[in-house]
Amino acid sequence: MPKFITIGYGDPADYDRTPKAVRDAAHAQDAKLRSEGALMGIAGTPVQVRNPEGSGIDTRDGPFMSSTLPVAGFAVIEAANLAEAIEKVSAVPCAVAHGVVEVWPLEEAP
Repeated sequence: MPKFITIGYGDPADYDRTPKAVRDAAHAQDAKLRSEGALMGIAGTPVQVRNPEGSGIDTRDGPFMSSTLPVAGFAVIEAANLAEAIEKVSAVPCAVAHGVVEVWPLEEAP
C-alpha cells in the first residue's frame, strides 16, 4: 500500500479556540490512524545537517523551512491513493483547528 508523509502545522492558540467536541473528534481520528499502523509524533526542535561533498559535518539549530504556522507534528500513513490520504487527514487536529496538513506521497528511492 502506498505511504504518505504528513506535516501538520498549527498554532496552540488556534487549537485552544477550537470547540472541545471538534478537538476530541480530531484526536479520535489520530487514534484511528495509529490503530491502522500510522507512525505519528509531535515535532521537536529541528537540527539542520550538511556534509558538502563528504568534507565534514556542519549542524545548525533550527528549521530550514519556514512557515507562518509552527510545525506541530508528522505522520507516516498508508492509503490506497492521494485522495484517500487526504480524506484520512482531513479530520486530524491540525486540519480542524485552523491549521493545515501537508500530504506528501512517499516514493521509494532507487
